[in-house]
Amino acid sequence: MKHYVIVEIDITDPSWIPDYAQHVTRMIEQHGGRYLARTPNLEKLEGKRERPQMCVLIEWPSKESAVAFYNSADYKPYLERRLAGAKSELMLVAGEDVVRAG
Repeated sequence: MKHYVIVEIDITDPSWIPDYAQHVTRMIEQHGGRYLARTPNLEKLEGKRERPQMCVLIEWPSKESAVAFYNSADYKPYLERRLAGAKSELMLVAGEDVVRAG
């Protein structure tokens, strides 16, 4: 089953971004993922929390491939730099419709 990673990011120190974008894109593709969106163009339609500066949506062929990438030794230094230079919320979402499942 496909899974999706949704990341809401508020950048506090942009110095990590060029190196991250250059290397992590390839790593994600090597683990079977693909970016569906990487954009600051967000329009908030409802809710009370602040709109993030950036939203990222990544499609994965499976939960296992997403988790394997996230926990990989290759990604670890880039993850640490992202966490140091941004406030983020990251969710792993199953590509299922529980209403139509039954």
